[in-house]
This record gives sequence, structure tokens and C-alpha cells, in this order.
Amino acid sequence: QSGGSGKISFRRLSKRDCKSNCKWNRILSERLECSIINLMETIIKKVENEQLNNEVIIEAGEILKRGGLVAFPTETVYGLGADALNEEAAQKIYAAKGRPSDNPLIVHITNMEDLLKITKNVSKEAFKVAEEYWPGPLTMIFEKNEKVPYGTTGGLNTVAVRMPSHEIARAVIDAGGGYIAAPSANTSGRPSPTAAEHVKDGRIDMIVDGGDVEIGVESTILDMTVTPPMILRPGAVTKEMLEDLIGEVAEDVALIDPDSKKKPKAPGMKYRHYAPKAELLIVEGKMDQVIETINRMAKEQISKGYKVGIIGTEESVASYKEGDVKSIGTREDESTIAVHLYGILREFDQDEVDYIYSESFATGGIGSAIMNRLLKAAGHHVINI
Repeated sequence: QSGGSGKISFRRLSKRDCKSNCKWNRILSERLECSIINLMETIIKKVENEQLNNEVIIEAGEILKRGGLVAFPTETVYGLGADALNEEAAQKIYAAKGRPSDNPLIVHITNMEDLLKITKNVSKEAFKVAEEYWPGPLTMIFEKNEKVPYGTTGGLNTVAVRMPSHEIARAVIDAGGGYIAAPSANTSGRPSPTAAEHVKDGRIDMIVDGGDVEIGVESTILDMTVTPPMILRPGAVTKEMLEDLIGEVAEDVALIDPDSKKKPKAPGMKYRHYAPKAELLIVEGKMDQVIETINRMAKEQISKGYKVGIIGTEESVASYKEGDVKSIGTREDESTIAVHLYGILREFDQDEVDYIYSESFATGGIGSAIMNRLLKAAGHHVINI
């Protein structure tokens, strides 16, 4: 604030200050964010999955080969692509996303021959998994060879590799040289984009608009450099599916690691991810008690002048009496919950709510991926009833 003398003075804001001025803080944050990034004119081209536009794909490939950034759809979420073997290009991803440099990138390929050119000591189990689930929503971690720069792997001697099934993604990867590093095309820590309009332009060279994605949560990550193989991030390819194929599969159950010196082996392991701007809280317990608790907390915050968002399902939304209530899908088909998760969080950002209260979900099958993303988005803030 400025006094009559024209000098600027500062004071530390309390949490209460921040909450009472959350709308202003949000606007200020966005303005500051824009002011420190060199904006560019982003090319946006729409492509139909069933009828690929070769001119658009060729243009995207040329940008990637020049070291530029291209956002494109995959079956999971939209990816922000750069030449994975060009360390300078890969570093542009970190800058555009505001991503920590020790958070490794996933290298996207379209065939097994390309996998063998950048890895070593690929096991028989890995080939078996690839035969069953590639192309698809699965990433595997291997020992890297000298062709993959450390700037792509976050300084690790391992590399995460995925072979997507989305036809537009595969076309862009091939046009760009065959090795495309592509994390989700969102600002680091925020909800991943499931449609082209979720990708922020002005920071990247091109957005290939292929419509809405199919799955809605990022790929499963399976570490093949350890015995037994370990799931580092759950996704649509579940632990049960993998164990049916190759036997025992371990699962990393670590929460957010506060030790900043420890390097994450895969994306999403260390840092808070997928978070909306509002404070998100998950309520676990018997459904009638969950609904009662959320209604009580919502009423209390609304009485104080705050805006409250509530995440329910088709089975429960009618039971919520106050707040901005949204159905995320149906518990009878959890894939509907997965595909709507990030879109719901983004809607609450647009609605400028101050608090979000969410039901919890079962942890079997794709439910494990849903809860993994929700827990990270909430910073593991959970009320158990």
C-alpha cells in the first residue's frame, strides 16, 4: 500500500487476509503470471481424429523439429510436446509449465524399434506388457542410453516411455521425429487439460485441437527397472490387469514427499499436482454421513460469505442443499468420473469458489487413479468420518 509520502510499504498477509481477498489475489496472481512470461502468437488448428489433416500434422512436425512446443491430444489428456532428444527444446517445456527441472518428462514413441534405440536392458516382462497394452494409456520406465539427454529425464539414468493409441498423437509424434517429450499441457500443479480450450495459448507455438479426450486421467506409470515391477502412478491400466499378465506388481503408496532433495522417478510423485485454485477437502465415510458433513460445512462457509463448490455423483447431487453442486459422473461406471474429474475442477476455478468439498471414491480399478489425483489435488486433506 502507498502512503501520502508516495513510498510503498508492505505487510505480511495472514491466511484470513488471503481468504477474504481471494478474488483479488486470484486476479493479481494471473496478472503477475502473464507479466513474467514472454507471450507469443499461438497457432491453433482443429483436426478430426477420423480424418487427419496432413497439412496441420506436417506443420506441427516442423515446429517440433525446430525445437518448438506443440500441444496435442492423446487418449488420456492433452500433452505439451517437444523434441525429447533436444535438451534445449525439452527445457522449454519446463519453462512454459513452470515445472520443476527434476520432474522427469515422458518420451512418446509410436513403435517398439524406437524404444530399443533409447533404452537398454529391456526385460522379457516389459516386452510382454508392451505387447498387451501398447499402444495405450501405459508408461514404462527403463534404463536410458546416451541418446536421451538428462534434461529430459530430470537428471536420472532412467527414462519414462509411452506409446499412445490416439491417432492424432501418433501422427504428430512421427511428424516431429519420433521421440516427443510430452507432459500434460497445463501449468504445473494445476488440473490437466482434457480439451484444447484448457490449454493456455501465448506460451507455446501451436495447439492441435482434436476435441475432448477419451480417458481423462494420465497414464499408468510402471517402473520396469525394479523387481517386482512397481506402479508409480495409477491409471486406466490397473494393478489387477498387470498382475493377471505378469504376476506380482508392487504399488508405490507414498504421499507427497516433503524432502525437496529427493528426485522423483516419475511425473506426479513428488509435487502437489492437479490442484484447483480453491481449497479442496475430501470427505470419507458412510455416504449418508458424508452428505451430512458436506452440507454442514458448506452451510457454515456460505454463512461467512464464502463460495462453496461440492463434488457429488449422479446418485447423490440431489441431497446437497447449498453451494455450487456438480455431478462428476456415476458410481456405476467410474470411467465417467475419471473423464470429468479435471473438467469439474476447472469449472470451479471459473466459478471462483473459495472451498471445494468432495466425496471420496472406491480405490479398486480406475478408482485408484481417481483417488490418487483427488488426493494430490487436495494436498491429502481428508476428513474421515
